[in-house]
Amino acid sequence: MYKKALGIIVLVHMLFLAGYVCVAVAGDNMHLGEPMISTTLDRALVADESSSAMGVADRAASGQRVVDYGTLEKPPAYELGEEDYDILLRIVEAEAGGEDEDGKLLVANVVLNRMNSEAFPNTVKEVVMQRSGRVTQFSPVASGRIWRVKVSQETIDAVQRAIQGEDISQGALYFASRRYADSDSMRWFDRRLTFLFKHGGHEFFF
Repeated sequence: MYKKALGIIVLVHMLFLAGYVCVAVAGDNMHLGEPMISTTLDRALVADESSSAMGVADRAASGQRVVDYGTLEKPPAYELGEEDYDILLRIVEAEAGGEDEDGKLLVANVVLNRMNSEAFPNTVKEVVMQRSGRVTQFSPVASGRIWRVKVSQETIDAVQRAIQGEDISQGALYFASRRYADSDSMRWFDRRLTFLFKHGGHEFFF
C-alpha cells in the first residue's frame, strides 16, 4: 500500500515537471520568434525607404548619402540685365530666325564671344549696336529689323543655352551668309579672317 501511494506521488511529480518544461520551451520559442519577425519588418522598411529614394540619391556602402550633382541646377555662365537679354534675343532672331536651334545658339555664342574679347565692347548692347563710322556690325541693326522681329520659343531656348555656358562656336567672332552678303564684304572675310566652319546658311570665322 505504501509503495503504491509512493508510485502515485512520483508519477504526479513527473507529470508536473513535464508540463513545466513544455511551457518553458514554448515560451522560449515565442521569444526566439519575435526578433525574426522584427528583423523582417525592419528589412522591409529599409528596402521601402531605399526604393523611395531612387532617382534622388544613392547610398554608399558606408550608408552615407551620395548626391547626384548632375541633377542640381547650374548657375548661368552669364548674368545679363533685362535690356541686354532682350537685345540678345532680338539679334539672334533677326540674324538666325530661319536656322535650326544650333544655328541660333551659334549666333548667340558669337555675340557673347565678342563681349568677352578685348577687341569688342563689354556688354551685349554695345556689341550689337557697335558701328564703324556709318557701318553697323549687324545688318538688322542698320535696317531696324531687330526691333520688328517676333522672338520664337526656339530662339529663347537657344539663347538660354548660351547664357548657361553652352558654346559650340569654336571661339568664332564673326559670321556671314555668303548667299546674301555683298562680294566686297565676303572678300574681307576671306582675306582677313580664319574660316572655322559652316552651319546652315552661315559661315563662321575667327
